[in-house]
Amino acid sequence: MGKKLTVFMIDGTAYGPRLSEIGNWVGKAIYSPRAAINKIMTRSEFNNPGIYCLKGDPTDEAYDEKIYIGEAENIRTRLKQHLSDPNKDFKELIFFVSKDELLTKTQIRYLESRLVQLAIDAKTAQIDNGNSPSLPTLHEADISDMEYFLEQIKLILPVMGFKFLISSTAKDEKIISSENKDFVHETYYIKTNSFKASMKETDQGYIILKGSEAKKRLSNSCTETYRNLRRKLLETKILIEYNDKLIFAEDAVFNSPSAASNMVLGRNSNGFTEWINEKGQSFRDVQELINK
Repeated sequence: MGKKLTVFMIDGTAYGPRLSEIGNWVGKAIYSPRAAINKIMTRSEFNNPGIYCLKGDPTDEAYDEKIYIGEAENIRTRLKQHLSDPNKDFKELIFFVSKDELLTKTQIRYLESRLVQLAIDAKTAQIDNGNSPSLPTLHEADISDMEYFLEQIKLILPVMGFKFLISSTAKDEKIISSENKDFVHETYYIKTNSFKASMKETDQGYIILKGSEAKKRLSNSCTETYRNLRRKLLETKILIEYNDKLIFAEDAVFNSPSAASNMVLGRNSNGFTEWINEKGQSFRDVQELINK
C-alpha cells in the first residue's frame, strides 16, 4: 500500500529548509542545511522535544556520510549547543517531533536508542555516536506507538537525503516477483577455478549471498570508488579473509550487478554478462526475456 508524503519548501527554494509529513501520522520532520538553520530557528517545532540527525562529511572515504543521532527535550536549545561546538562539523540537519501530543523524555530516548542501533547494524554510514544508548523501559502500548513512529522516520530519511539506514546487508528480503514464474527466485553465479559466488535480485538491490567467495586482491584498473567499497566491506566485516580468498560473512547489498561482480572478481567488469544462471543465461539475457 502506498503512502502520501507531503514536502513543503519553507523558503520556496529547491535546496532550502523543508517540512515533511505523512498522511495520518502524528509526527513531522524538519530538514535544513546548516547555513539556513538560523533563518527558521523561530519556528514553533524547535521548541518541542524530538529526535534529530546531523549529517557531515565522513573522515573515512569508504563511507558517503557521517551521522550523529541525538535526542532533546528542546530542539532549539540543543541545536544552539551543536552550532557552537567545533567538534560537531555537520552540513545538514533533520529532526522529528510530534504534531499533537508532545513526545515524552522516555519516548525520545527510546527512539534515539533504536535509531542508533539500526544505523550501526546497517553498516552504511560512519556513525559518530560510538555505542548505542541503552533502551529505556516503556509500556507495551508506548513501544507499539514508538515503533510506528520509527517506521515513518525510516520512510522520510532517504527522501530527505539521509541514507544511513539503507542497509549494506540483506535480512529476510523477498526476491523480486515476476509474472513469469520461471524467473522468480532466480540465482546467478560467477565461477572461476579459484572461487565461486552467487547473487539474487531483490527489491532492495542485488544481493551477493552469504558464503560467496571473492578474489582477495583488487586489480590496478579498479576505480577509487570500488576500492573504497571493498575497504568498507572489510571494515564492517561483511567480507572476511579466509586463506587466499575473501568470504562474504553476510548477504551483501549492491546497487548494480556490476558493482556486485566487481567485488567478486576484483576488477572492473560488466555484471550483466558476468552473472550466469543455471541454464547458462546471463543476467542481461534474462532481463531481455522478462521485458519482452
